[in-house]
Amino acid sequence: MKKSLLLLTAMGVASLLSACSAEHGTTQCTTAPESEWQNQDAFQAQLLAQGYKINEFKVTGGNCYEIYGFDAQENKVEIYFNPVDGSIVKEERH
Repeated sequence: MKKSLLLLTAMGVASLLSACSAEHGTTQCTTAPESEWQNQDAFQAQLLAQGYKINEFKVTGGNCYEIYGFDAQENKVEIYFNPVDGSIVKEERH
């Protein structure tokens, strides 16, 4: 009983945080703990190997890896990645 109540509470908190982030314009990429995230240096190395040029890399308040730079086609980009699986959550081309 206590475990299921704890799980429901945790799910409610995660849902509330996600809703608050969306409400305030913050892109939310994951609620997973940082221990499950990919290593930042290795992640950047993978992007460089794919042809990205990274001018700035940062971890956002919404738990994303965010880059500013250029893709392999030399388009200026701002991309938010899920740090757990590397998927693109949001991408803007300029």
